[in-house]
Amino acid sequence: METVSQSIQGIPLNHYILLSAIIFTIGVIGVLIRRNAIIIFMSVELMLNAVNLLLTAFSVYWGDASGQVFVFFIMALAAAEVAIGLAILTMIYRNTNSTDINILNRLKW
Repeated sequence: METVSQSIQGIPLNHYILLSAIIFTIGVIGVLIRRNAIIIFMSVELMLNAVNLLLTAFSVYWGDASGQVFVFFIMALAAAEVAIGLAILTMIYRNTNSTDINILNRLKW
């Protein structure tokens, strides 16, 4: 008889790890290469979602709900990040008429 985690999962754990690594790598590349603040925020969200996917996969694999609890905390953190980040981005856009982070040097005293 199969365990609950194997019947729910249906996909090997290695596939989840590989997918999360790919998504996280795309997020890191987006943060390092792009200069648009909106793209950087989206890349950070990609990295958080990769971690959420991995935590959920391990949680189901081990049959422990603690990983899924951490996912809720990360989602709350991501919502706060988006709210504060968009407020900062709105103020930057009002001052510079651009979302390019290289222009932020003009905001120095």
